[in-house]
Amino acid sequence: MRDRKPASRRTLLQSGGAVVTSAMLGIGRAAGAETSPGSPAETPTGRRSKTLDTEYFKGMYATESDPWRFASSPYERAKYAATLAALPRARYASGLEVGCSIGVFTHELCPRCDALVGLDVVPSVLDAARARCADCPNVSFQLAAVPGAWPEGRFDLILISEVAYYLDRADLARLVARVRGAVLPEADIVLVHWLGVTHYPLSGDEAAEGFIAGAHDFARVLKQSRTAEYRLDVLRSIEPDVKSVP
Repeated sequence: MRDRKPASRRTLLQSGGAVVTSAMLGIGRAAGAETSPGSPAETPTGRRSKTLDTEYFKGMYATESDPWRFASSPYERAKYAATLAALPRARYASGLEVGCSIGVFTHELCPRCDALVGLDVVPSVLDAARARCADCPNVSFQLAAVPGAWPEGRFDLILISEVAYYLDRADLARLVARVRGAVLPEADIVLVHWLGVTHYPLSGDEAAEGFIAGAHDFARVLKQSRTAEYRLDVLRSIEPDVKSVP
């Protein structure tokens, strides 16, 4: 989903097509998102200035069922293993995966959750995810474009993997607000983001640090790690301070 292995992803980004990737991650048109039929506006540095609109991205799956090799990439396999290992708890009551794509990681995560909801914005992608997770009766999928749409319920695990940097800062703040309203007490929030150069509105570090800063009033950092390719941040929700009113 990022401009990294395989090399074709670099070609895609350089050609201006890398914006396609957020369709796989549950990113959709929200307030402030790009809505014009042309290419998304770029900043003087070449970065996209607005949240990437999923209408640009649905075409990616028209020609390939797994264009970013989620099922076969060594990068993805290593990242999935590290993400599972980083989960502070052995099991969760209610998990949410924002941007489940074709359900590769969903299938690995489902044994750790009593119930798990996967979000994405491309109907055919969700069909593939449902087929892949047919042996996981505790998993359900919803068509939802965050942060404009969000599932009902509250969760003790929310996974945001390689998603937040497709948002501009205003929509990142909206995502944080969505999470704030959806976490159970002492829920775990897991952020995973690639660290390479992209044309997305935010870098991996900007997305992660922006989320952490925005969530400071309801979540604290529990653990952090990084490789040459990605960073992984685990936050835990905290009870808000209750101050007495004179």
